[in-house]
Amino acid sequence: MNRNNTGFASSIPPVTLNLLIINVLLWVITALFSSRIDLTNLLGLHYVTSDLFMPHQLITHMFMHGSTSHVFFNMFAVFMFGSTLERTWGSTKYLVYYILTGLGAAALQLLIAYIRIQAIEADLPADLVTKVYAEGANALAQNQNFINPLAAKLNDLLNIPMVGASGAVFGLLVAFGMLFPNVELIMLFFPVPIKAKWFVIGYGVMELVLGVLDNAGDNVAHFAHLGGLITGFIIILYWRKKAKSNGRF
Repeated sequence: MNRNNTGFASSIPPVTLNLLIINVLLWVITALFSSRIDLTNLLGLHYVTSDLFMPHQLITHMFMHGSTSHVFFNMFAVFMFGSTLERTWGSTKYLVYYILTGLGAAALQLLIAYIRIQAIEADLPADLVTKVYAEGANALAQNQNFINPLAAKLNDLLNIPMVGASGAVFGLLVAFGMLFPNVELIMLFFPVPIKAKWFVIGYGVMELVLGVLDNAGDNVAHFAHLGGLITGFIIILYWRKKAKSNGRF
């Protein structure tokens, strides 16, 4: 006898549902077992020359989050936009797109980190740079940092991990904006209808400005957001060009 499953979970496409489950589950595990294992350092993305960097972090960082609000708003966006995109593209294409935009986000963030690290190291004595590399991770683990502000900034860039699905989420936003440009959105923090295309453009400009300003105390990876957006934009353009060359419009 067949049973018709009409529950809320069954209304969410499978990849989107599993992304929600994995992200929330890892957030809960991280919170519950933080005294036993530091999953943020293990799975978050560190700069490639940090002693804490491991290749798997390029993928795992996009399933980790730093706060309840961080995971809530990212997963809300995955649910809202990801569900529509998965139904439009199919599960496989959607998952490939999601992972690629997450990787694109990581790539741009690492590139910007490289540029900033090179500039800082050029202004620091060689022995202090060596000390940061040798002792920086351990200092942060003890909630300490270097007195020299440039050394402290270098240590942050090297050893504070980037976490979150935000890069992939920005990929979803740009895809939604390109596929459904005139759909009006009403966001939780901006309760005024705005067309998807203008929302994406405005959000992208804001992230660029905030990333360039690099204000002290701003721990948001703005260039990762831009990386996901740019990667998504390029992928959509490529898919459109490929579809057109195959006679599909």
